[in-house]
Amino acid sequence: MIGMLLFIPTLAGAAAFGLRSDGPRRALLVLAALLHAVLTAACWLVPAPPAWNGWLQLDAVGLLFLSIASALFLAAALYAPGYLHRAVQSRRAEPAGLGLLPEVAPEAVFTGCLLLFLASMTLVTVSHHFGLLWVAVEATTLASAPLIYYHRQPRSLEATWKYLLICSVGIALALLGNFLLVVAATPPGAPAGPALTLGELLAAAPQFQTPWLKAAFLFLLVGYGTKMGLAPLHTWLPDAHSEAPSVVSALLSGALLNCAFLAILRAHQVCAAAGQAAFSQSLLVLFGLLSMGVAAVFIIGQPDYKRLLAYSSVEHMGLLALGVGLGGAAVFGALLHAVNHSLTKALLFFAAGNLLACYRSKRVADVHGALRALPVTGALWVLGLFAIVGSPPFGPFLSELTMLKAAFDQGRWAVGAGALALLALVFIGMSRPMLAMAQGAAPATADLDRARPGAERWFTILSPLVLAAAVLVLGLYLPPWLTAQLQHAAALIGGAP
Repeated sequence: MIGMLLFIPTLAGAAAFGLRSDGPRRALLVLAALLHAVLTAACWLVPAPPAWNGWLQLDAVGLLFLSIASALFLAAALYAPGYLHRAVQSRRAEPAGLGLLPEVAPEAVFTGCLLLFLASMTLVTVSHHFGLLWVAVEATTLASAPLIYYHRQPRSLEATWKYLLICSVGIALALLGNFLLVVAATPPGAPAGPALTLGELLAAAPQFQTPWLKAAFLFLLVGYGTKMGLAPLHTWLPDAHSEAPSVVSALLSGALLNCAFLAILRAHQVCAAAGQAAFSQSLLVLFGLLSMGVAAVFIIGQPDYKRLLAYSSVEHMGLLALGVGLGGAAVFGALLHAVNHSLTKALLFFAAGNLLACYRSKRVADVHGALRALPVTGALWVLGLFAIVGSPPFGPFLSELTMLKAAFDQGRWAVGAGALALLALVFIGMSRPMLAMAQGAAPATADLDRARPGAERWFTILSPLVLAAAVLVLGLYLPPWLTAQLQHAAALIGGAP
């Protein structure tokens, strides 16, 4: 089962590079995404057996994040053909020599890298060996970098270069963290310690050398935290999310950041098994609050709505770190919030793609009257706003409430009050520009009139509509099977019901 989950997107990605026609290539993308989603759903019914002597396993935590990535990729695959068709048609319709629209990468490169991106994220979720996990996280960087450079503009090149440079520095620090983990796991005078598989490390963790283990976790947190977008290591994220195509931004924010978060959770599991949970949790609380604070500062007055959504991702990654750092019931809330944030942020980036196609601008000041120009997209934009800022009755409200309640129940009033204040600032900073974009009269321009019909076809609104429905349902009702999975995953990380 695990082999098929890895084999299907890898083979489809390789085949996409060789196909010469756009139609079969787009069909291959949707088919591979659908097969991957079906296999992932089957893993909920029949547990996948371990492979490669335990290097590849799918526990409750990995299955949760695999399901998020697979569901979002299926939504992106259904949205991508319309997005790509619209980009090609816009380029062809532009009068020769004007150069108003950006150049785009060949569709074979885009589709192939998109499928390899899914394969690398799948490898992250099933990796139970810290060395293989490091390779998988690095593979997500290499597979996604060409996707960010899709528009082939100077700003796209700058964003791609920054993404590669900063994430490479982070992954180098994570590699050093792996080396330190080996030192911590090796008893003094012994020729070798346990293998770097999660199971063996958890079993031997009580005998680890504490100073080396603390150093290892610090490097792993900083290294993978760079990829996760935790402040002050987040500087690649706003540029990459802003310059990448909206379909790619949805995957970067909703799935890729979760992969880095999963790597940090694996390191935290080892610390908890060694009796050092308090150390790792204190660092997670610190980075969580810092990320929320930095995001709040940059969200207020942000003139670019895609960068606005990117800084929102920094804030929510901080919330995830904070939840795990608090421990107890907050771990359950953090895992639930990972689901809610991924669905909501993908919804918003898909809606942003429709707005960008219609208004041809990422500036907040250039977009107004979206509810009149694009009724469905405008409504989804407003719904996504209220969901992402934690308003009831949407899913993020429930998960944020769970984490804040856990903080106050633990008597950590300063942490809870600080997080609540930062959430209020983010609410104000996001509501003002996003509501202004939705309200007012739509500008009656020639470009807007030409773009409006293509931006509201069924293939551009189906995925965000389904995601919006899921976010609403998760705020009103948690299915028992999802609750049980979240509780099982939280227990593995040291949380409580």
